[in-house]
Amino acid sequence: MGSEIMKLKEMTGAGVLDCKKALDEAKGDFDKAVASLREKGQAKALKKSTSDRVAGEGVVGSYIHLGGKIGVLVEVNCETDFAQKSEKFQELVKDVAMHIAASNPIYVNSGDVPANILDKEREIFTNKIVNEKGDAILEKTRKDKSGAKVKIIDDMLDGMAKKYYQDYCLLDQAFIKDPNKTVRDIVNETIAFVGEKITIRRFTRYEMGEGIEKTETDFAEEVSKQMVKK
Repeated sequence: MGSEIMKLKEMTGAGVLDCKKALDEAKGDFDKAVASLREKGQAKALKKSTSDRVAGEGVVGSYIHLGGKIGVLVEVNCETDFAQKSEKFQELVKDVAMHIAASNPIYVNSGDVPANILDKEREIFTNKIVNEKGDAILEKTRKDKSGAKVKIIDDMLDGMAKKYYQDYCLLDQAFIKDPNKTVRDIVNETIAFVGEKITIRRFTRYEMGEGIEKTETDFAEEVSKQMVKK
């Protein structure tokens, strides 16, 4: 039991007593104990990530793809230089930089998307749906749990916006090393581990020959393969 507790502590960053309690509650099921601790850690991380505490320390991390084809600079902030120097924080910065190289996000989070950009996407999407299903789709409704009428097109537009965020907003993207998690999940796991507020402030991605007509190369796939090897 003692070795399982230490293994659980190393994996989740939780305290020894919390690990023991999680294993007891899971009746020795290690995977259930991990899931339980991660859920609790995510909840704590959310409080820290949305708090007014100042994350004024941190680093500007970098990643250069083999051959210098893609370069990334990313600023990741934390509260203290102690956390900044931790292996877990440095690993996060490295992983985020590599993820940006592979997935090419445009914004850090959904709040950074200009209103006019999203409005234009909604207009394009609405026109596409009308062309496919006819004008009548704009008036069709459903009832929500309260019995109120909701336009189906509004549901579809909400889904479109969510998909747009998942495609172009860093924190909403599926993490390149584990598509079952988002980059936000990875950040929150690190917050739970180091016990400090962590934010990704900004990033810049350079791609060799960008804007110059050239033979198409799937750099994202190349970077993804490199991440799998590490």
